[in-house]
Amino acid sequence: MKPINKISSVLTPLERKNVDTDQIISKEFLKRIERTGFGKYLFYHWRFHADGTPIEDFVLNNPRFENSEILVAQENFGCGSSREHAPWAILDYGFRVVIAPSYADIFYNNCVKNGILPIRLKDQEVDELISKGQQQDFKLEVNLEDQSVTGQDGTRYEFEIDPYWKEMLLKGWDEIALTFQYDSYIAAYEEKQRA
Repeated sequence: MKPINKISSVLTPLERKNVDTDQIISKEFLKRIERTGFGKYLFYHWRFHADGTPIEDFVLNNPRFENSEILVAQENFGCGSSREHAPWAILDYGFRVVIAPSYADIFYNNCVKNGILPIRLKDQEVDELISKGQQQDFKLEVNLEDQSVTGQDGTRYEFEIDPYWKEMLLKGWDEIALTFQYDSYIAAYEEKQRA
């Protein structure tokens, strides 16, 4: 995984509550076995008409947000089924950070395990960010080390994260990479078993 420390990007304001994983990545796109290639299907039924043409007023179809790495949404983001394809689609599309007041637990864990930083801010703070992002290209700097989000206007928000997940994201480790940190202990154990 790619380490995360500081991410600077224009935010993408997704003014929707209870966004479930079926909306993030619809069931008909779950036939792939790789973790890549899902970005083009992110929010597919919100982004495209039945004939495949873009729905112009959907936020991801606005060229202002084309290279955004920070998605800001409302409460209960990632609810619904536990499909890991949802964070795969978010990451493959280009988002490295998601900010919302609350998440479904399984979705939250799937995010951090796949290299996405899910940040919880207060409802009012999220509403402020969405409003600012709708009015103009609003840039944020996310600093995982300091556990802060700072807007281009100087407004600073602080967030909490479990120290275990923080270290994993800062170092770009998944659980397999973490296991390799104990390689010498594993080798010593195996040698002892052989003896």
